[in-house]
Amino acid sequence: MSGGPSTETPAVHSRSHRGISPVVGLVVLLALTVALAAVVAVGVGAISLESSGPTAAFDLAVDGEPSRITIEHVGGDPINVSELSVTITVDEQELIEQPPVPFVGASGFDGTPTGPFNSATDPEWRAGERGSFVIADTNDPTIDPGDTVTVTLAVDDTRIAVLEATAK
Repeated sequence: MSGGPSTETPAVHSRSHRGISPVVGLVVLLALTVALAAVVAVGVGAISLESSGPTAAFDLAVDGEPSRITIEHVGGDPINVSELSVTITVDEQELIEQPPVPFVGASGFDGTPTGPFNSATDPEWRAGERGSFVIADTNDPTIDPGDTVTVTLAVDDTRIAVLEATAK
C-alpha cells in the first residue's frame, strides 16, 4: 500500500525537550548564585572575626617638674604589659631612651615606675589602674612645663592609643 496515508506517528520527543531546556538553565543559574552567596558570606564572616588588638581608653597627665608621666587606664580591655610598647615624644621629638615596659631601673629613667610599668606588679593592666614613671635629666629631650608630650601605646606592634597632654 503505497501512496496511502502514512501510519507513522510523529515524534513527540523533540517538543518536550525544548520546554525543559530553559528550566534546567534557570536551576543551574540559581545553584551558582546560591553557591557564590555562600562563599561571600563565609569570607565576610572570616574578615569580621579578625582581632585588631585590645580596645581601651587612657588618660595622660604630664608634670614638667620632675618630668613625670602618668597614664591611667580608664576603660576597655585589660592590657598585657609584657606585650606593650610605649613611645614618648616631646614637642614631636622622640626621647632617646624609651621606657622598656615593664621595667625597674632602666637607662634614661629615674627611680622605680609605679603600677603596671613596674616589673614587680601584675602584668595585667586593668581599667582604674594608673602607672607612672619619671624621665631622667640625662634623657633627651627633657620635659619642661608647657611642652607638648605625646605617648603612643602599642600591643604587638598594633597601636591602641595616642595620648597627648601639655606638661604642667
